[in-house]
Amino acid sequence: MTKIRTACLFLLLPLCAAAQKKKTGHPGSQDIIKVPLEAGHWSFQPGTVEFITYKSVPAMKLLNRNDTVVLKNLDFTNGTIEYDVQPVSTFTSFYFRRASRKENECFYFRTPSSGKGDAVQYAPHIDGVNLWDMLDQYQAAAWISKDDWNHVKLVISGRQMRVYVNDTSRPVLEVPRLESNTWHGGLAFDGQAVIANLVVKPDQTEGLPPGEGIDITNNDAAYLRTWQITQPMATPDQIDFSKAWIPGKETPWETIRAERRGLINVTRKFGGAENRARRIVWLKTNIRSAVAQTRQLHLGFSDEVWVFVNDKFVYVDKNLYSYPLMKQPDGRCTVDNASFSLPLVAGDNEILIALANDFYGWGIMAKLDKFENMTFDK
Repeated sequence: MTKIRTACLFLLLPLCAAAQKKKTGHPGSQDIIKVPLEAGHWSFQPGTVEFITYKSVPAMKLLNRNDTVVLKNLDFTNGTIEYDVQPVSTFTSFYFRRASRKENECFYFRTPSSGKGDAVQYAPHIDGVNLWDMLDQYQAAAWISKDDWNHVKLVISGRQMRVYVNDTSRPVLEVPRLESNTWHGGLAFDGQAVIANLVVKPDQTEGLPPGEGIDITNNDAAYLRTWQITQPMATPDQIDFSKAWIPGKETPWETIRAERRGLINVTRKFGGAENRARRIVWLKTNIRSAVAQTRQLHLGFSDEVWVFVNDKFVYVDKNLYSYPLMKQPDGRCTVDNASFSLPLVAGDNEILIALANDFYGWGIMAKLDKFENMTFDK
């Protein structure tokens, strides 16, 4: 038994004392923990959860959409988690490796989207921000029943996860890199739903590798991956943008580098604003061009951008979810959000972008149509 395994079981002792456990009975066998759906094993606000018998099995009924019920005495790192859920409202979420309300991994149903491409989604919470709008690649189609149980199986190994919904032979969603800041933590649910048959199999990962999977965009040298960034500033009320905010010579800058898919993830660096107050950061990078040329820049962004090239204003746009200027797909940040001309002179060219945020995650992705006769930081 490994040290990690021993530590995991030590933390689970209070839970396992009441849980039903099965062992295979051969050397190296692992526990299957059937989690009791009883009030004493969960933390929740009074009046938000009922523990009932539903369809002949013990069940936990979540009554309010925004109240979270958290399993006590469990610290989960890797393994398989299975449960049955019958959703009642639009969203029902499951949290794992939950360090806190603000820092966790999250998998959830969009029940009205059953059969559509965004029926299920994985998204982490970072500093209280759900990054659903920055990670559109982590959603998928699934058929969700509102009248019967839906069986969910999550296989979690290091940085990777496979998700099965109502079919354990084929995953509906594969996540090559879990994106939160947490490596271990508790389990929790929210959203109006009925939960049953919750089973945890610590360390049983079905051969899923713990290292992160490939990012195919790493093969594309046209992404601008290294930028300098300022500290955020709160924008005054009723002012959309002002050139007076352009950084001066004394402004301090820090280096920020792209994550997967070329994402400059400002949320990971600066988190969410208190009371969702609107903030702006400035990003800059340099392109050295051997000749004067005009290139096309493909820009993903959330939520608002103002772009300058060599001190000249070349582009402004907004990608605000549910507003008329919302970009496809559905206000999420992808490199296909926008495309515009980038006039470059021979020599150094400073690309300067103001980025504003007032809704969930924020960041940019920037990719050139070609990178001939030029160099930039990779």
